[in-house]
Amino acid sequence: MNIKEIFIKERPNSNLSDFIIFYELSKPHFIRLIAAIISGAILAAINGAIAWLVKPALDYFFLHKSKVLLILLPLSIIVLFFLRGAFTYLTNYLMSSIGAKIVRSIRKEIYDKLLLLPVSFFSKTTSGSVISRILNDLSLLHSTVAHTIKDFFVEGATVIVLAGVALFRQWELALLSFIVIPLMGYSISKLGKIMKKTAFRTRKLISEVTHILNETLLCMKIIKAYNMQKKMSERHEKALTEHYRNTMREVRIDEFSRFMTEILGGIGVAIILFYGSYLVISEELSVSSFFSFIAAILMIYTPIRRLSKVYNNFQQGRAVIERIKTIFLEEDEREGGIDKKLEGNIVFDNVSFKYPEATDYALKNVSFEIKKGEVVAIVGMSGAGKSTIVDILAGFWVPSEGNVYIDGIDISKLSLRTIRSNIGLVTQDLILFNDTIRANILCGRPEANDEEIENAAKAAFAHEFIVQLPEGYNTVVGERGTKLSGGQKQRLTIARAILKNPTILILDEATSSLDADSERKVQLALEKLMVGKTTIIIAHRLSTLKKASRVIVINKGCIEKIGDHKEVLSESLIYKELYLLQSEEKKAD
Repeated sequence: MNIKEIFIKERPNSNLSDFIIFYELSKPHFIRLIAAIISGAILAAINGAIAWLVKPALDYFFLHKSKVLLILLPLSIIVLFFLRGAFTYLTNYLMSSIGAKIVRSIRKEIYDKLLLLPVSFFSKTTSGSVISRILNDLSLLHSTVAHTIKDFFVEGATVIVLAGVALFRQWELALLSFIVIPLMGYSISKLGKIMKKTAFRTRKLISEVTHILNETLLCMKIIKAYNMQKKMSERHEKALTEHYRNTMREVRIDEFSRFMTEILGGIGVAIILFYGSYLVISEELSVSSFFSFIAAILMIYTPIRRLSKVYNNFQQGRAVIERIKTIFLEEDEREGGIDKKLEGNIVFDNVSFKYPEATDYALKNVSFEIKKGEVVAIVGMSGAGKSTIVDILAGFWVPSEGNVYIDGIDISKLSLRTIRSNIGLVTQDLILFNDTIRANILCGRPEANDEEIENAAKAAFAHEFIVQLPEGYNTVVGERGTKLSGGQKQRLTIARAILKNPTILILDEATSSLDADSERKVQLALEKLMVGKTTIIIAHRLSTLKKASRVIVINKGCIEKIGDHKEVLSESLIYKELYLLQSEEKKAD
């Protein structure tokens, strides 16, 4: 059973079910787990041995008054405590390594899962929330495996062993001292339920803190440009304060659990001291047996107190499991479908689309046809639905109504790999990875050689500025290409599309970040690239629109007019308005 199956398997929402999840996550590391359990058992046995040996040691020492025993006794104690320390180290190390391996595997599985999720998931889930689950939540999960589950085995075994010693020495007195244990268990159980809810909220609040931090780093220029530092600081402080308050609520629950355990433990100790002393005075119990019993009981309350913390920590781990589970339960992008080389005939047949949780349609009854090798421009005001059309064509969204066909095949029957391998996308959102220029261009076709990379860069008029950089094509561009200008980033994304050499080319404001000279050069490169390719251009610039054989004017999600430049100019008010606006800007330049 893989990690995803472990999380999504139907189980009742209970402590036992989530404990089984932890066990199944640990199964691939079974040998280490068994070694850790054996080490924990030996550790519990050593604790029991320390309590057990009190009686024979005292009896022999006081009876024989042996000087040899006087030397052997402290040496034996040193050996026992050395062994206890060694097995404590071994148990902690083994469980920590298991926890680290589990977290590594889950992080990989979540990352791979994210790569398979549809765009709809990322439209409803903030990146900060996802990052928080991968980093913050899984760090807590590591602590649960490394410490909480280890303590459950070790402290639980220690309690059993010491209880056995106490029962053997004086079973009536032991049973009397154990009456407080059910009360401890009851209080721990009640507080644990509250802890789980509180821990779940804490995880959500730290997600908000992470989201704000991530958003701040990505939008630093805008924050500074609009003097938003104070507003962002206040927003961040509010999120931190809410997280702090909830964290302190967790601390209060945890410490109150310890407080209750201490009180009940004190009551138990008081009872056995009173009754045990009475038995010693009445000569019904030997002093050595009483000390051995007291040693076992005093030692048993320490692991019981730790077990109270184990339960609370386990509830925090359960909250993490629930949050991770929500990612694995998300439905992947569809798999399978027809794999083939596409020619580029596109048909939108009465397509309507509404974004999740939106009240209005982004597209309504949109129908048009683009033939193989045709260059078509889609124009309209901001928010009219232009980018939605190309997003549906690329398989990022599924039509709410109607159908889209490529080469007469409904795109729902084509594999997403086929669709996207035949589409070259250049958008106004300049997306570059924090890697070398070569690696970013290679996204278009990973198997391309250096000569092909350079030819693509030259065609996009990027080669000239690349070779002037200190490390040329090996220059790391920074996060989202921060070390390059807007025009340079745009030319790299165009070089990427040129290298891919797709059947269908989508240019979504592809020259929006270029100055007049760079635009002229890139337009020449794009004209060569567009030869023989079905090309969809989303643009405002007249120089780009005039290259299209047909223009589709879209207004508020509906098609207003389809025709050539002159025809649309004379019959579409929106196109005419855009045309006049561009003409005025051109004159001003």
